[in-house]
Amino acid sequence: MADAEQAARRKGPRIEALSALTLATADMAHAVQFYEALGFERVRGGPEAAFTTFRAGAQYLNITAATAPRAARWGRAIFHVSDVDAFYRLAVERGLRPEFAPRDAPWGERYFHIVDRDGHEISLARPLAS
Repeated sequence: MADAEQAARRKGPRIEALSALTLATADMAHAVQFYEALGFERVRGGPEAAFTTFRAGAQYLNITAATAPRAARWGRAIFHVSDVDAFYRLAVERGLRPEFAPRDAPWGERYFHIVDRDGHEISLARPLAS
């Protein structure tokens, strides 16, 4: 893309932030327990609700009840956190099973993944100091 075209695109409307991410679950009670154990603060909804919202910094993570097959519900969310290793320890202490211990990635983040019962991959990450 030419420099002039890139500059013209930057002058127009642009996406500024992610407000919320919504994932589907077949078991709201389990999803609420999982995300609260991982350290998310519940804002509304709960184990019996059809829709639950958690605070994720200045944004939100929504969980909606759904009956679609598991493959139709897959998603990955990446959350930047203050201390990746502390979140990993918290998850393990609360009985959750991360896929691997925190590691430094070649793209410049320290991170680990954990998967909820619905198959959503949650990545907790922190940019590495440059």
